[in-house]
Amino acid sequence: MNETNLACGIPGKYEWYAVCTRHQHEKAVSQRLSGSGFDVFLPTYPVARQWKDRIKHLSLPLFPCYVFLRCGLNQRLEVLATPGVHSIVTFAGRPAPIPEIQVDAIRRVIESHLQVEPHPFLSCGDWVRVKFGPLAGIEGILTRKKTAYRLILSAQLLGQSIAVEVDAFSVERVSQGATVKWLESSGSRLFVDRGLQEMGGLAREQALEGQLQ
Repeated sequence: MNETNLACGIPGKYEWYAVCTRHQHEKAVSQRLSGSGFDVFLPTYPVARQWKDRIKHLSLPLFPCYVFLRCGLNQRLEVLATPGVHSIVTFAGRPAPIPEIQVDAIRRVIESHLQVEPHPFLSCGDWVRVKFGPLAGIEGILTRKKTAYRLILSAQLLGQSIAVEVDAFSVERVSQGATVKWLESSGSRLFVDRGLQEMGGLAREQALEGQLQ
């Protein structure tokens, strides 16, 4: 079957998209979509929370209220009909594809078992590339927190970032990141503002739901 993804016009090629979920429905949505045969990616990180009588170890989403999904546009209605799904991040009425280079970078960070956590969205700073180690080749923004250096990976479409600790000697400064070049060449910078708008709308809806509960 020769299927064309209308967002990019590439026959037979499925793109990654960002699915907005309802509050604390990320894992349930991921399981339901995976059970329906979709290629789903839900990046999580471990965290310890102090309860009254014990410490509880949890696995929380790195990008709250978002699940990454690879699919064809003809499956859009099936995705939206999934319980817990709020919407698919779109631009001009069409699902906005996530650069595969961003998804691959996040996946490699998760699989490296290095310390990773959510980070306030960051889009400016010293752009660097990891020279060696489990994250070799990955690019991001270098920041410093006390005595530790952290590599910031941003999902521009979602307006969210994550941070992973790196050795300062393992990175080198580069003039422009591969993700930035991808965004400029594809015109996908336009998707950023749309993604932030949808995220803001979802946050307002969740706040209203919280008031009603």
